[in-house]
Amino acid sequence: MESSRSASPRRGSGIQFLLTCTAIFASAIAFRFYARVEWPWFALGWIGFVPWLWTLDRAPSWRAALIAGVLMCEAFTLAVFSWFAVAIQNYTGASLVLCVGIVLLLAPLLQPQLWMFALLRWWIGRCSAPSWRPKIVIGACVYVGCEWLWPKLFGDTIGHGFFASRLLRQAADLVGAHGLTFVLIVANECVLEALMRLRRGDHPLTPSLARRRFLPPLIIPASIIAVLSIYGAVRIAQLTNGVDAKPVTAALIQADISRYERLAAQLGTFDAVRTILDAHFKLTAAALERTAVDFAVWPETVYPTTFGSPKSEDGAAFDREIAAFAADHNLPLIFGAYDVENEREFNAAFFLQRDDNRQLSFETYRKASLFPLTERVPAWLDIEPVRRRLPWLGTWKPGAAPDVVVLRLNEGRTLKVAPLICYDAVDPRLTIDAVRHGAEMIVTISNDSWFASGGGPRLHLVVSAFRTLETRRPQVRATNTGISAIIDATGDIAALADVGERTALIASVAPADHRQTLLLAWGDWFPPAAFVLAVAGLVRVRGQSRKFVQKVGNACIQNPP
Repeated sequence: MESSRSASPRRGSGIQFLLTCTAIFASAIAFRFYARVEWPWFALGWIGFVPWLWTLDRAPSWRAALIAGVLMCEAFTLAVFSWFAVAIQNYTGASLVLCVGIVLLLAPLLQPQLWMFALLRWWIGRCSAPSWRPKIVIGACVYVGCEWLWPKLFGDTIGHGFFASRLLRQAADLVGAHGLTFVLIVANECVLEALMRLRRGDHPLTPSLARRRFLPPLIIPASIIAVLSIYGAVRIAQLTNGVDAKPVTAALIQADISRYERLAAQLGTFDAVRTILDAHFKLTAAALERTAVDFAVWPETVYPTTFGSPKSEDGAAFDREIAAFAADHNLPLIFGAYDVENEREFNAAFFLQRDDNRQLSFETYRKASLFPLTERVPAWLDIEPVRRRLPWLGTWKPGAAPDVVVLRLNEGRTLKVAPLICYDAVDPRLTIDAVRHGAEMIVTISNDSWFASGGGPRLHLVVSAFRTLETRRPQVRATNTGISAIIDATGDIAALADVGERTALIASVAPADHRQTLLLAWGDWFPPAAFVLAVAGLVRVRGQSRKFVQKVGNACIQNPP
């Protein structure tokens, strides 16, 4: 009998853990499909967290809630960011099993908001908190506030999935991607509340009673969708009917050439550079034969050496050849290469064009946001023993935040450009600052070859596209292996070259220098505001909990059992 009694709690806890794992698996799978950022999978974002939230409501202790949060970090990361393990393998040459293990080990750091939210949400539920509506708002603020407090490696948030909806994504110029994440968390909480209401009460559940219980919580997400749809329709009409600037035509060159180091090992450095440049010369010349082009864009580090400061006679000859190509075709050319100053190297974008005296010259933008380890190493780690064991560590130095580069087009026309290089597009502040200084268009160059499997290229495209939605400046985005795209002010893709395509992408978009948005006025204001509201809400919940405890204590003193 003793063993029977002691086995029952263990059996119950085992069943509870199995239910928790099953629910977390269901949520992770839902967001794996949601991460495609397309219909009909976009709908899963509105309900994907419901199974996991249900397990948090059933957690018997803060430890159980924390475990559920950490397990969700692992499952979510493995489901949505499995491509990152392949990227690590491609870059370092380590085994895939080891790379998957590294990603799982990093999961609580890659998605820290999940375990933070789980812990704080459990605490809110155990206190004498306000009614379910304020609790939902506080919880959603906690989720977004945690993302702001602990910025993520890829700058991702589930609000980026709104890119799948032309109407709903327009609200990004009001609240940014994190504001849309807030909407999804509220919606998931409301769906859970509606489902839980069906289980409450002692009366038989008739269809009429079920509707009265189930529908009220759903009014909130339904109202939000209606408001966002109306705003989206109005904003699209404004943007499409209010175009007064003359369009510019860009040619983006995607040659589908990657792994320059491997190419150099096979062909030799000179022949590798020769192969890369010839491919881009050929594709650009073919694009110019098809139609008139105002400027051309080649990808990040497409010229895999320094430009303007040659390291050899061959490098000087290649520099002259690139300049001659731009001059012969009277074509402003934007391309990625290396810049050097006082023996420090920078990942840079070069703007090769004619100056006011019709002489060929160039301006340089140095990449400001460098990817950790592969591009930039912190000083405490930048030591010889570490570099000897990890030869793939980066050596670049960060440049200044992007300012506006004036691109001189034909017929005396100028275009003010906000330059971004790859990881720069993750930080909305860089784009907002450049647009505040007068940028009319965003030009992004990127090398996405290391992330060319799975959802990596799609995620990078969507995150970059949000910089356009937030500022209403069109964007041209050139990558070496895809996805390259030309994006208009509404977020519509005017032209796209998918992963693995070898092509010259040509499309026209209208630049803008007068469109204002709330994010341009206030910056990326929603995440810090959510953090402040979360702190205020948690303080309020704690105060109510103390009052509740005092009230119960006084009642026990006055009416002892």
